[in-house]
Amino acid sequence: MTETSEKVVHPDLREAFAVWARIGVLSFGGPAGQIALMHRIVVEEKRWISDARFLHALNYCMLLPGPEAQQLATYIGWLVHGVRGGVIAGMLFILPGLITVMGLSMIYATLGNVGVVEGLFFGLKAAVLAIVVQAVLRIGTRVLVGGWTTVLAILAFLAIFVFGVPFPLVIAAAAAIGLIAGRRAPAAFTKGATGQAGSGTVRDEDTLLGAGAAAPDRSGPLRSAAICLAIWLLPVAALYGLFGADDVFARIAGFFSTMAVVTFGGAYAALAYVAQEAVESFGWLRPGEMLDGLGLAETTPGPLILVTQFVGFMGAYRDPGAMPPLVAGTLGGLLTSWVTFAPCFFWIFLGAPFIERLRQNGALTSALTAITAAVVGVMANLAVWFGLHVLFGEVRTVRAGGLALDWPVWSTLDPASALLVAAALVAALRFKLGILPLLGGAAGTGLLLWGAGLAAV
Repeated sequence: MTETSEKVVHPDLREAFAVWARIGVLSFGGPAGQIALMHRIVVEEKRWISDARFLHALNYCMLLPGPEAQQLATYIGWLVHGVRGGVIAGMLFILPGLITVMGLSMIYATLGNVGVVEGLFFGLKAAVLAIVVQAVLRIGTRVLVGGWTTVLAILAFLAIFVFGVPFPLVIAAAAAIGLIAGRRAPAAFTKGATGQAGSGTVRDEDTLLGAGAAAPDRSGPLRSAAICLAIWLLPVAALYGLFGADDVFARIAGFFSTMAVVTFGGAYAALAYVAQEAVESFGWLRPGEMLDGLGLAETTPGPLILVTQFVGFMGAYRDPGAMPPLVAGTLGGLLTSWVTFAPCFFWIFLGAPFIERLRQNGALTSALTAITAAVVGVMANLAVWFGLHVLFGEVRTVRAGGLALDWPVWSTLDPASALLVAAALVAALRFKLGILPLLGGAAGTGLLLWGAGLAAV
């Protein structure tokens, strides 16, 4: 590593554990907020990796099925500390949310919707929206460094928000454009990837890992990938073999293992299908309960895909067999998370060593940078989608020709929510309020508004 004015000291595993635990606890706001949080801590604050390396890893994770933010944490943890670091980072990223969603699922199953919890969530949603907006602006200023990248981001936003184009098609189109146009005008898609564009950019030579290739070799991650594959699939096979295909735990393991392979585009891309199957095919949820589970997952730390843990919990809770319902529900929720996240470690340990060794490949870099530009548009779409559902009580999908546009029912605008969102945006963007004070202040205000009967929960 090149000497800089302030040399970055390699962290030991204890320090890494503390950093990833902090990220896990603060990882609100869905993938946009979580990616921005990781960037702020591991790139800007710790300088473990550069902007270019961060975006290179993010580009790969966006191509994978499953929660991209959790996979990005695993990738960065592997870069810094090898396989052990990847496991620590990936597990700590999901653990706070897993525990929280499990506790809230127990409350929901036994007590139903609790007003105090709903009041807290009412406030938290405003802060989460502010974090998402801040994330889009933060990542966008680093990625959209030229005309090509800006155009791709706009086109990606319009494709999803206005025309309802599936996320995988948007990413595939961006990759193709990056490959083709990058060969004719390489600077269009490599300028942002080199870490030289934009003020305040953290360069390779100013970071812990420097500008060289990743230190870990391929053999360790490949062995770990094989272990992760076994950890994922052997319990599924055992459940089918021991209890048969009609057992609730076998169904949970099989269904969510399949979802882990096909959920390109994050949780939102899979939620409609999960909700339909959970209600109509398996009878795990009643109509409308998926939205309750989504509300729990949206306002807790960790990946939004943890909503599937709520589904698995409720499915086993309502079909416990000889077990106490809470015990069965807990096992069902844990099993769901097991088969959802074990594949994530498999994808990273299998592919990351090869992706790192292709960092200097111009064609790949152009394609991956184009993907990241499109992802900014996708993140903007999520921010708008989330904002509409926070501010309005009813949002309808308007379809006309090839359009599929989410449009609010203006009469359902919630004034209290609008004021709280405005205050959170000012606190985050103007006064740069930290995440914990922002979340705490918004949650407390939401609780006060609920107590005064002003919160629409």
